[in-house]
Amino acid sequence: MPEPGPEPDDAGARMYALVEALYPICRSITGDGVRDTLARIERALPAPLIRTEVPSGTPVLDWTVPDEWNIRDAWIADARGVRVVDFRACNLHVVNYSVPVRARMTLAELRPHLHALPDHPDWIPYRTSYYAKAWGFCLSQRQLDALPDGDYEVCIDSTLAPGHLSYGELVLPGEAPDEILLSTHVCHPSLCNDNLSGIAVATALARELAARPRRRWTYRFVFAPGTIGAITWLAQHRDVVPRIRAGLTIMCVGSAHPFTYKRTLAGDAEVDRAAAIVLGDRGAGDPVIDFFPYGYDERQYNSPGFRAPVGSVMRGRHGMFPEYHTSADDLGFVSAERLAESLAVVRGIVDVLEANRRYQNLAPHGEPQLGKRGLYRATGGTSIPDLNLAMLWVLQLSDGRCDLVAIAERAKLPFATIRVAADHLRDAGLLSEA
Repeated sequence: MPEPGPEPDDAGARMYALVEALYPICRSITGDGVRDTLARIERALPAPLIRTEVPSGTPVLDWTVPDEWNIRDAWIADARGVRVVDFRACNLHVVNYSVPVRARMTLAELRPHLHALPDHPDWIPYRTSYYAKAWGFCLSQRQLDALPDGDYEVCIDSTLAPGHLSYGELVLPGEAPDEILLSTHVCHPSLCNDNLSGIAVATALARELAARPRRRWTYRFVFAPGTIGAITWLAQHRDVVPRIRAGLTIMCVGSAHPFTYKRTLAGDAEVDRAAAIVLGDRGAGDPVIDFFPYGYDERQYNSPGFRAPVGSVMRGRHGMFPEYHTSADDLGFVSAERLAESLAVVRGIVDVLEANRRYQNLAPHGEPQLGKRGLYRATGGTSIPDLNLAMLWVLQLSDGRCDLVAIAERAKLPFATIRVAADHLRDAGLLSEA
């Protein structure tokens, strides 16, 4: 049986507090913001992160680690010297990875470098320029409309120079060397659902798993910048990939949207079946969708050269809620309650992976007499519904090929009920692990 985690309210409050602590940091795919984020994550974990610094210019698969970007300040000031756009007020105001700029220009010259959202006039968009040397500012449409013609002072006090790409890992050894990979991206600046929520849930799960007295599988948590971070990790961990038994990318899990699970490329991996049964047992109609080659780092893990069975857990699919990549994805858009729900779902998937086994019925010729073994009496007063029926299903399907997830699917019973039934039968000497 899995070890219980902390009470959801306590876990939710801790996760939300981590989101609050990380929210002001200006992160990118490289730079001090990522390092600061990893340091704060580490303080919330039970063991130090394995931190890796990969030099700019390092070939990683078909990519190259880019120059490191850092920013100190940025603004647009009017003719009176008043900052009308100020990075210190909101770090989304600067296009992420903007090259340094110091100039005076007219509003007409400045406009091509300004980004706003006409459909949401009070929101600031999040924009990036990782792989093209450019610069720009993001502002609300109301700010943009209020800018009078005239001259403006423009300053982006940034650096783009050889440095490093940073990522962190936590490995929790299990009884078996096969690994469960939990991956979340740490590159976005002040955006809470995408993806401070994923960071918080992954950190809380790591803390829970570290506290368990035994783990069947080895767990590897990867905190890395999106796309280039996962590609860099894969380039440096080719030896680990064959050991990945199952995996999840965790993102956009702090809002009130329904859960969505995105399958692995194969579509029928153990983690796909585990996620489907956990969401199905919730009874909330949470959708399970097929893999498609857009999204986050599941694309890299499932690529043809690796084919690691990594699915994705999210609530509010990326790009499909209006607050996505805008200033509206703020501390009010996520909640401790939703984070606790998300932790419960991810924990549930992990628990299924831990408990899922194939059994061999040791009395396969006809139905064994359960009464004489005390099984009916032992469970007669139980609060678990359908436990006796579950035992019959487990006995019927335990042929050494059918795992507990498949039995739960066929029986249309909760996985937890099937697991308890199998435990009873095993303890009674009617099952052995295949």
